[in-house]
Amino acid sequence: MSQDAVISRLRAAGCVFAEDEAALLVGEAGGDGARLESMVAARVSGLPLEQVLGWAWFRGLRIAVAPGVFVPRRRTEHLVELAVEHVVSGAVVVDVCCGSGAVAAAVRVECPEAVVWACDVDERATACARVNLPGGEVVTGDLLSPLPRDLAGRVRVMTANAPYVPSDAVALMPPEARDHEPRTALDGGTDGLAIQARVIAEAPRWLAPGGALLVETSEEQAEGTSALMRAAGLHVRVSRNDDLDATVVCGLRV
Repeated sequence: MSQDAVISRLRAAGCVFAEDEAALLVGEAGGDGARLESMVAARVSGLPLEQVLGWAWFRGLRIAVAPGVFVPRRRTEHLVELAVEHVVSGAVVVDVCCGSGAVAAAVRVECPEAVVWACDVDERATACARVNLPGGEVVTGDLLSPLPRDLAGRVRVMTANAPYVPSDAVALMPPEARDHEPRTALDGGTDGLAIQARVIAEAPRWLAPGGALLVETSEEQAEGTSALMRAAGLHVRVSRNDDLDATVVCGLRV
């Protein structure tokens, strides 16, 4: 199948960036016609491009992504930017609700002196995270529960891209997300803050003095996220990156 034929099929399926996607699919197929046909069919069926390719670009890294695993968004690069600012030599960093492990992988590349942990409740996600964080500490379980107890009070930086889409809004998301990514990675409860609230409530006992909890949220939900952090005794500031359409609430243990 020619690249032009791939473009035509993707356009007919409603892919807005058909030319760019076709180039990626053809390149990934590497001349294997049967594989290209399979990949195009999967994309046309609605599977996210990154899950079809098996990887996504994130902060300059090629992150492995499998079907059924949340695809890292570019906006989450702001979470990495802020985490890196707080890392010191030998720091313990924990990425909770890690998904594919994109945040943990990026932090470890940019701060090789850090000790990075990643955890998620979904075994498919942690399987990807182990690929993206080779030799790293990846554990499976509910929020912070799978972490070793001796990390309590020693975590310098905790990042969380917990699900924050309100339950009623999940149906309004693009079909690539709502139909092909796990609902547990999207649905944040009635107000979108239910999972964040649990992370924030648990975080202070894990954070070292001066440690930072960084939670990705939406611009509209930032005040709610901030209120949860204040209630947990954290010193709060909100960081906004308009270029990435990214909002992160930062809570410091003082």
